[in-house]
Amino acid sequence: MEHHSYILEYISRIDSGGIIVSEELKLMLSKLQKEISDENYKAERNILVDLNASEKRIRFIESQCRHYEAPFAGQPFRLELFQKAFIEAIFAIKIFDTEKQKYLRKYQEILFLVGRKNGKTPLIAAICLAEWFCGPMGLKVLCASNSYDQAALMHDAINNMREQSPTLERVTRKNVRGIYFGNPRQKSKRGKFSMQNKGEIKKLSARTGAKEGKNLGVGAVDEVFEMKDNSLVMPIRQALSTQEEPLYFELTTEGFTNDGYLDQRLTDARKVLNGDVCDDNSERWLIWLYTQDSEREVWDDENSWVKSNPGLDIIKSRSFLRNMVSEARVNKETRAYVLAKDFNIKQSSAQAWLGVDELDKLKGKFFDIDVIRGSVGIGGADLSESGDLTSARMLFVNPVTRDKYFVQKYFLPASKKDENPKYEEWIKQGHLILCEGNEVDHGDVAAWFFDFCRANRCRLYRVGYDKWQAKGFVSQMEKEYSFDLEKIIQGDQLSNAMTLFENDLTEGKIYINENPIDIFCLKNVAAVWNTKGTRRQPVKVGNDYMKKIDGAVTCLICYETLDRYRSEYMEIQKQRFLKS
Repeated sequence: MEHHSYILEYISRIDSGGIIVSEELKLMLSKLQKEISDENYKAERNILVDLNASEKRIRFIESQCRHYEAPFAGQPFRLELFQKAFIEAIFAIKIFDTEKQKYLRKYQEILFLVGRKNGKTPLIAAICLAEWFCGPMGLKVLCASNSYDQAALMHDAINNMREQSPTLERVTRKNVRGIYFGNPRQKSKRGKFSMQNKGEIKKLSARTGAKEGKNLGVGAVDEVFEMKDNSLVMPIRQALSTQEEPLYFELTTEGFTNDGYLDQRLTDARKVLNGDVCDDNSERWLIWLYTQDSEREVWDDENSWVKSNPGLDIIKSRSFLRNMVSEARVNKETRAYVLAKDFNIKQSSAQAWLGVDELDKLKGKFFDIDVIRGSVGIGGADLSESGDLTSARMLFVNPVTRDKYFVQKYFLPASKKDENPKYEEWIKQGHLILCEGNEVDHGDVAAWFFDFCRANRCRLYRVGYDKWQAKGFVSQMEKEYSFDLEKIIQGDQLSNAMTLFENDLTEGKIYINENPIDIFCLKNVAAVWNTKGTRRQPVKVGNDYMKKIDGAVTCLICYETLDRYRSEYMEIQKQRFLKS
């Protein structure tokens, strides 16, 4: 019996406007449409369509698999049209293999990119389980990811579906090593669903040793966006080489890893979709990308969200996504995460941290030294011996208005004076102190803190410093001047400080007396996210040596130090403020 084509139905719904997808997915679907319905195309390329094969897997999933997590726990796994079309593309289309002299499954590698919380892991888990039962005897399935916990998510999904089906549970077993056919209580039973079948389902992480030497039929690698290289995937792909009809899945959202494995895969995939590459390998690659056609439509057209979220309103809550988009409009951390994970818009490249509108908030923000005289501050130092500027800074907070007042000084070796034509001007203005020779004397930096505090009857509750080349500075600050220091390691430890600084800047709470070196440094900062998109750190825009960011770093060091001691510091400041 010939079955209905879900691919053609999917395309028809797209053409009529009932379903919205991106141009990238349309390219893949256009190719599949020819392979399903164009008889001349099929004959020319020796393509055979066997809808019975895909229907068998679809029927297995819908009859035997159940959801295992709220809000759908316990309910049958009813596949949506986009999921059925995806399964049909994998299993229904066959091509004649001249070596084997028979028709074999055409698409053996699958790249599945979709926004988070659209059911990608349960879907691929269900397909793996279906193929384990419906495919050949002795089939070995491997669930892999960059971490053991992530690999376990898919493996656990498969096992949970297995356990919820009395039929499947009766003929299988599980132990700490994996999932296997055969029930120990039925040792005498023989056949595909007995212990005679040596098929198995296991899990593997990038950190696990002994990746080589496996003989797999199905490999599924989850969240490939975290991978920096192909060290995990290549052994798995090689392990599939002995099979006539292997299946290799890569499923993921977009991520934050610069020049990582996914970047290269997507570059290659888009070349294939656009017809720039056409060879035997690319012909066997099913590229199923749920992406936006532009970032602009994310903000302007809610209806476009379904392009990267095909499960919207069914699997994924529209109201939740709407709230996330609203938050992303005003919060940079949320924006980067939402664009990458919900809309598959890459956010890994370092981009300018602060925009023109934000930096304009610093204009006209002057304060008189009397505002901070006699109060308690937080210090920050970014030290260098040569090359970069050395920046020293003090932050004073008004405990009532929460206004932040910065006092700063920069230091530079005399040998570096000619590197920037602005240095001479900044020296004349008193913002920059020139140190003799090729190095900044950290004693001069420590002395500046002490002299300013003595002259203005100020006290520093803590002085944050970067550990780089700080040994002499620490000794002098602590032993000679009796300051309490706090080590602040540059990197994503400054992520929260970046957010706090942004918020205060937006609200007009920051006063720097329009220090030109501060503004110069702030303009040169880019924000780079970690691989999970949860934390960021300041780096130089374009990694350009001449783009100094030391002043911005000391702002963040002060903020991070303040955040660590906020309660104690604010209480002291409040008491002094009330007395004055």
